[in-house]
Amino acid sequence: MQWDNNHIITNSTKVAHVDFQAGAVLLIDKPLGWTSFDVVNKLRFALRHKLGVKKIKVGHAGTLDPLATGLLILCTGKYTKSIDLFQGWDKVYSGSITLGATTPTYDAESEPDAQFPVDHITSGSIEEAIHHFIGPISQVPPVYSAVKINGTAAYSLARRGKDVQIKPRIVQIHSFDTAFHSPNTIHFQVKCSKGTYIRSLANDLGAALRSGAFLQSLRREQIGEWHVSAALSVEAARSWIENAVDVSQGA
Repeated sequence: MQWDNNHIITNSTKVAHVDFQAGAVLLIDKPLGWTSFDVVNKLRFALRHKLGVKKIKVGHAGTLDPLATGLLILCTGKYTKSIDLFQGWDKVYSGSITLGATTPTYDAESEPDAQFPVDHITSGSIEEAIHHFIGPISQVPPVYSAVKINGTAAYSLARRGKDVQIKPRIVQIHSFDTAFHSPNTIHFQVKCSKGTYIRSLANDLGAALRSGAFLQSLRREQIGEWHVSAALSVEAARSWIENAVDVSQGA
């Protein structure tokens, strides 16, 4: 589907006439603790109230975990048909990785389940390890993820204590830059392809360092050419919607 740059709503977009049913794209900075669907539901409610309708299509182009922040692309109306296009774009993430422990979820959402030594890890060994993660790599998504297994989300099976086996997939890591700031913390920036799990990348890096690691924090900085610096907060987006002029009925 073709889409119009004039219908991309950013933090510099002035309040305008817009047909939300025909389609618009909103760049949102997802806050910490919210699910991606929390954002969708909040702004769908605002749109329904604004337009005086019971239903309007709203979807997001790429899930962010509750503990992650950053760029979330929301599409309305007919622009929801472009979601697959946006999901296919490369993404840039930044964040921090904690060394010396692993967690079942590969991030800070769960408590550590194992501890590992870190005294042997140096800036040099980190640089050498990440070199092996550049390019196409085989990656296994976390068992606590939305990957479907016979139609059921893996995390749902894992939470019920089921044995979850997820097949590896090939993803592309374009760049993986790190700064070694302390014995147990790495700050990083990664540019990667669709389908990459940064939680798995953190866990695999820990194993490559003969230790353990989990994702401590994550922020999505960029999707394609769109950067989080152009995104609206959820509240700013709600206010923008409220003040926009709906032209779906020829207003």
